[in-house]
Amino acid sequence: MEELEHTCPLPRTTLIEPAIFTPETSCECRAPHEKLTVEQARLGTPVDRPVRIYADGIFDLFHSGHARALMQAKNLFPNAYLIVGVCSDELTHKYKGFTVMTEDERYEALRHCRYVDEVLRDAPWTLTQEFLEKHKIDFVAHDDIPYSSAGSEDVYKHIKEAGMFVPTKRTEGISTSDLITRIVDRMKEKVRTVEEKSKHFVYRVEEKSHDLIQKWEEKSREFIGNFLELFGPDGTWRTNDPSLLSTLLTQQQSTKGLFPIRSPSPPSRWAMPRTSPPPSPKGASASISSMSEGDEDEK
Repeated sequence: MEELEHTCPLPRTTLIEPAIFTPETSCECRAPHEKLTVEQARLGTPVDRPVRIYADGIFDLFHSGHARALMQAKNLFPNAYLIVGVCSDELTHKYKGFTVMTEDERYEALRHCRYVDEVLRDAPWTLTQEFLEKHKIDFVAHDDIPYSSAGSEDVYKHIKEAGMFVPTKRTEGISTSDLITRIVDRMKEKVRTVEEKSKHFVYRVEEKSHDLIQKWEEKSREFIGNFLELFGPDGTWRTNDPSLLSTLLTQQQSTKGLFPIRSPSPPSRWAMPRTSPPPSPKGASASISSMSEGDEDEK
């Protein structure tokens, strides 16, 4: 019987194009896929195909911590082919929470990571034996901290027991949750700064308005006092000192700067001429009487 050759996809040798998406049929290689141990894989065996490593996650706000974990997974073995599974929005929202980036954005972010050879969309939350066999996965890479979710204390427990788990190390000081917290804190700080500036502006406006009203009141009182010195209660002239009148007029001009006086409207072209008031009824009767007497004299 003729032996079948392995036709598994090979690791990327160029970085001018993004990583491919996993086809629906996954790896189409029909050659037998022997189970490997970690020791065998580290020795570079088998020689006729790459070691297929699977790493999964959400990868929201893709950052250096994600990239370092994938770099470690890619360099676990001499001839490694790294498949990265990215969970969909539906699964992530159900089991973990809302994301900042959509699933399509997260898929594209992984495709452009240099360590990734293949991106599997809508990855399962827990890995079944059927899934591992379908995609011909040799090892699963993840940090070794127990990941409790979907009613399990550790979703990778059965992978560890099967000897297919290879650990990676987390990068301290950076995570998606930390980035989101920083964004929220800085937005709060920005809002506080805007509120403080707004309060300062309102205070300055109120201060200016208060000063303007105070100056107007002072000028008004001074103007009224001088007016009362110049005229009596009955409106008669009380002094022969022309300097007092000059002071009054000067103060009147100074108040115009605070509250401008509206200039009178220009005379209308169609203004009606003024007429003298009509005579009183008595005057009219007297005129009629005199006219009557004159008529009688003429007769």
